Amino acid sequence: MQFKHSLIAGAALFACTQSAIAGGKDAGVTGAERKLLDPANMDKNIRPGDNFFLYANGTWLKNNPIPASETRWGSFNELQENNYAALHKLLEEAAQKTNADHQSADWKVGAFYRSGMNEALINKEGLKPLQEHLNRIANIKDQQAILKEIAFEHSQGSGQVFGFYVSPDDKNVTVMIPQLFQGGLGLPDRDYYFKKDPRSEKIRNAYKVYVAKILTLMKEGTPEKTAEKIYDLESKLAAASMTRVEMRDPYKLYNKYDLAKLTAETPGINWRDMLATMKVTGQNEIIVGQPLFFQEFAKQLKETDLTTWKKYLQFHLVSDLAPYLSKEFDEARFDFYGKTVRGQQEQKPRWKRVLGVIDGSVGELLGQMYVAKNFKPEAKKRMLTLVNNLQQTYADRINRLDWMSAATKIKAIGKLNTFMKKIGYPDKWKDYSKLSIVDNDYLKNVLAASAFEYDYNISKLGKPVDRTEWGMTPPTVNAYYNPAFNEIVFPAGILQYPFFDFKADDAVNYGGIGAVIGHEMTHGFDDQGRQYDADGNLKDWWTEEDAKKFTSKTDVVVKQFNSYTVLDTVHVNGELTLGENLADLGGLAIAYEAFKKTPEGKSNNKIDGFTPDQRFFLSWAQVWRANTRPEEMASRIVTDPHSPNEWRCNGPLSNMTEFYSAFGVKPGDKMYRPTNERAKVW
Repeated sequence: MQFKHSLIAGAALFACTQSAIAGGKDAGVTGAERKLLDPANMDKNIRPGDNFFLYANGTWLKNNPIPASETRWGSFNELQENNYAALHKLLEEAAQKTNADHQSADWKVGAFYRSGMNEALINKEGLKPLQEHLNRIANIKDQQAILKEIAFEHSQGSGQVFGFYVSPDDKNVTVMIPQLFQGGLGLPDRDYYFKKDPRSEKIRNAYKVYVAKILTLMKEGTPEKTAEKIYDLESKLAAASMTRVEMRDPYKLYNKYDLAKLTAETPGINWRDMLATMKVTGQNEIIVGQPLFFQEFAKQLKETDLTTWKKYLQFHLVSDLAPYLSKEFDEARFDFYGKTVRGQQEQKPRWKRVLGVIDGSVGELLGQMYVAKNFKPEAKKRMLTLVNNLQQTYADRINRLDWMSAATKIKAIGKLNTFMKKIGYPDKWKDYSKLSIVDNDYLKNVLAASAFEYDYNISKLGKPVDRTEWGMTPPTVNAYYNPAFNEIVFPAGILQYPFFDFKADDAVNYGGIGAVIGHEMTHGFDDQGRQYDADGNLKDWWTEEDAKKFTSKTDVVVKQFNSYTVLDTVHVNGELTLGENLADLGGLAIAYEAFKKTPEGKSNNKIDGFTPDQRFFLSWAQVWRANTRPEEMASRIVTDPHSPNEWRCNGPLSNMTEFYSAFGVKPGDKMYRPTNERAKVW
């Protein structure tokens, strides 16, 4: 997933929202007890050349329905379940240490957890913990006070209307610079405000009902009428927002302003004053992701009445913080965002929700506990060997490219060879000494952690860029590439079965974690990553002819994925998913070539009746096995830069001659693509 509007700019293996956890049949099973590739999970009634995803996983999919608390369920979730069981134990242990030093990890993690699990107190408090904030908004007298409130909320780490963060300057990554990004919407994406299909219409209507529900709980006198006004304001902001496809072009997002010019383009907003309220001083330049959005924001400050702005701010404050408030607010939010948008039938157990908040708030404190008990140093050593093997294989493939000039190849390999490799956990842990956590106030802890993170972020201004920082916590089951640091990052959480297993043969590990490694490497050379040089700067290092050839090749991938239909009439968005599709295609091809250099890859020895090549591809398919609710699928088609799992599995395979050979895929098979239509980039 793209992190462009977060604290890092990069691409991850999975979408951020894919953190579902629930009990699975294989949860807690060790490598010694399980079959790494279990034939019982397959559906051999399906021809591998017709649908390899279902051939490899069909029986497992039939036997593993989605739990009520999940929107999809697959291999990833089973791994998550094992991880969260370990983390749950750590939280319970920390929670017992009620006399711990208040600066210790045990106190901050344990007290945070205790506060989140104290449902009785949270329900008793109702809206009271937010009343001071709501009263402050209610007392606003003019539009300038609206701006001051928005800026103040940003300074507390709970910003509204737009995104704000500090990150390296894309064209000079040795310098940290303030950055603005579009925001302010309650629906999952700007397209939901304008799409005419029945699903979008249903969600729009349900959103208005949700807004009115929250306003009713807030004792608003005319909730339905006010909800319409809030929706109308959001619609105008949405109309001025970039689409996700437009935002795939990093040059469109790079708009550097001095504060005087930005102030002139957004009449009524003095950005020097805004930033001062946001605790940012001494800065004269800022990068604006979407200038038109901020021009519309300025326009609506004048054209939208003061009362609507106040109700908008109050609604979004309560809606954003509803998961940390009493039951009626929490359930109202879940009914819309969980049930209606994603099809989730019931909430996850509370401990899992609180765990997710703690991981997102003090994740490196929890991460220190996690790696101390759940990560073996030899895993890091083995991963580094795999990464180096794939890096060399990638260089070999670049040198053999028939479409790229020698000049561009030299720079491509230079970038490849300078990848920073982060495995397991940070060498330097974040210092949380300035964060105070109390024992009996969940919302206070959430807000304190948000404010701490905001202060931590803006403290980077005027300092050298810290390239040791991580954008994910150690327990995270994910991986990412960050173009500004030209780094590939593999948290400890993902270094487990089905991605990685010490007991597994090379076919399984290369088809799993090997393809993940290749995936993240390829992000450095996808349609976005290729535009950054070896130092991480947004800079064109390609010859004009090579860039045209690259685009011609990626157009084949766009066309291929645009042709895939899900949910009867909905198509995969080949433009939105291009970067991830290129990473999957390149990652699998690189991992396969690296695997063929191993003793197993060079042999024809069968295991459980499968050749080494067949095991490699079955391992790849096993990683992506998952059942997905239709509501979740429809939502992801709009918002997720990753293709649905079935097409992530089958799409790259249909371009690989080696897959055709391994499973005897022939013309007439549904996955067969004529040679001249097969995509090959890296």
